[in-house]
Amino acid sequence: MVNYAIITGASSGFGAAMARVLAEEGFSLVLLARRVERLQALQEELKSLAPEILTFGLDIRDVKAVEQWSAQLPSSIQQRTTLLVNNAGLAAGRNTLDEGVLSDWEDMIDTNLKGLLYVTKAVLPWMKDQQNGTIVNITSIAGKEAYPQGNVYCATKAAVDHLTKAMRMDLLPHGIKVSSIAPGAAETEFSLVRFKGDSTAAKAVYQGFQPLVAQDIAETLRFIVTRPAHVSIHDVVIMPSAQASATQFRRD
Repeated sequence: MVNYAIITGASSGFGAAMARVLAEEGFSLVLLARRVERLQALQEELKSLAPEILTFGLDIRDVKAVEQWSAQLPSSIQQRTTLLVNNAGLAAGRNTLDEGVLSDWEDMIDTNLKGLLYVTKAVLPWMKDQQNGTIVNITSIAGKEAYPQGNVYCATKAAVDHLTKAMRMDLLPHGIKVSSIAPGAAETEFSLVRFKGDSTAAKAVYQGFQPLVAQDIAETLRFIVTRPAHVSIHDVVIMPSAQASATQFRRD
């Protein structure tokens, strides 16, 4: 029987790389993101690998939209959904708290935390019915260690880190595993989004060292989902070799 994996934020970066890996592992895919055209391009790329691929343009910040999406997903797919990857997230701006932009705060809280909650709440009943499943939350080193001018972003990722632990306890009786992957510096569109399209500022983040790339995180996911049934990977912190903490780097 083919199992389904749901990935949020699947249109680029970690999400797209994880879709490719899961297709190689034989999963059918349910890909969620706001940028529909990118999802469709990814669907075309992977159609020869994955048994089935469904794409949905979805803003996970919109609880009504999430509820409508989950209600329209065929029961045959719901009953075979064994993996949820909560990948959608962003950092918006980098300021001291008093200089913070309220709309940036709301975007980060609504996406990184509330959106994750909305999607997980929608999917969990399907896994509980099966008494089986895996949830992987993409957190960050920022959820382990705060850093200057990262206040609200760090707070959202710390919340997801603790939420992951609490979910693991709540779902233990139902045979559902809960994992987290906490990347350090990874060169995707992350910094470009954080600095609102300023490519010079985004590139400066990674100057002088080799950062992680999306495939590194995808391979970490592959390891988690291919463990034997009796093994649960709780928490993976993955860093570039040039990074020792949230703020300490060895740069050339």
